[in-house]
Amino acid sequence: MTNVLVTGGAGFIGRHLVDHLTKQGGYVVTVLDNESMGDRTHLDLSRIRFVHGDLRNRGDLGSALEGQDAVVHLAADTRVMDSIEDPANNFDNNVVGSFKLLQMCQELGVGRVVAASTGGAILGDVRPPVHERMTPRPTSPYGASKLMLEGYLSAFASSYGLSSCALRFSNIYGPRSFHKGSVVAHFYKQIIAGEPLVVYGDGTQARDFLYVGDLVEAIRTAIHRDVLGPCQLGSGEPTTVNEIIRLMSTVTGRDLKVVHEDFRPGEVRETWCQIDRARETLGFTPTTTLEDGLRRTWDWFRDQGRDASPRPEAQPGLD
Repeated sequence: MTNVLVTGGAGFIGRHLVDHLTKQGGYVVTVLDNESMGDRTHLDLSRIRFVHGDLRNRGDLGSALEGQDAVVHLAADTRVMDSIEDPANNFDNNVVGSFKLLQMCQELGVGRVVAASTGGAILGDVRPPVHERMTPRPTSPYGASKLMLEGYLSAFASSYGLSSCALRFSNIYGPRSFHKGSVVAHFYKQIIAGEPLVVYGDGTQARDFLYVGDLVEAIRTAIHRDVLGPCQLGSGEPTTVNEIIRLMSTVTGRDLKVVHEDFRPGEVRETWCQIDRARETLGFTPTTTLEDGLRRTWDWFRDQGRDASPRPEAQPGLD
């Protein structure tokens, strides 16, 4: 049995990962989450151990980390626009919290850390496809915080022998993403509410969309492989916002009204990734087509009905 701590395990990706690990078998899973964006009641608490706590609290960390073989570090403030408005809060959550986690992993002898990172926000507005050999030039405080996380992972690996890798997620979508502000989740909530889709810019901005089911299997594999450093995870293909809207119209069977507003500062216009390293080191091969993934996601949102309507503060984001 492998003892695994999942930070942020009550969130969108965390819930999928925890379910995936428990269904695979061979894992004893602990979740550490402050429930600011997630809720423990969405987890099968009969099959996991849950610790309500904060990465910046040493007592919470000690309780969650005791006896762990590996950590999957998902907890973070991932909202790009919020990081621009309040960079200090983003730094405190993402950099200070991550540093304290790594420090205690080293103290307690945790063998492996797999951390969630990002591609586009770290590398900036560069010509795609992006890859691990590119020089990082973050365009937002969120991107800078993930670059600092990657730096500390490298430093703890070299200085203390803490085996670690940073998985650079592309735009992850799928069921259970009610609290996500990313474009797929936000658009589906607008569709259910009967509201027009707000597009910042002309809709030609492109992203790499990866279905959450493909992602969590890659994370599970990374727990057991001695892969070091950053590793891009995505579909390996660009998709524009306009194409996403076209596919959403197909899977929902609805004509969708679109409203355009100005591009937002700090947002990368076009990015997708090479996944050669992930293929070679993790055996990573996404199997879910975008249309199939969007259909599964729509089925889930539709089933939520009225409860999945947009919150007033939600903003569509392209991570």
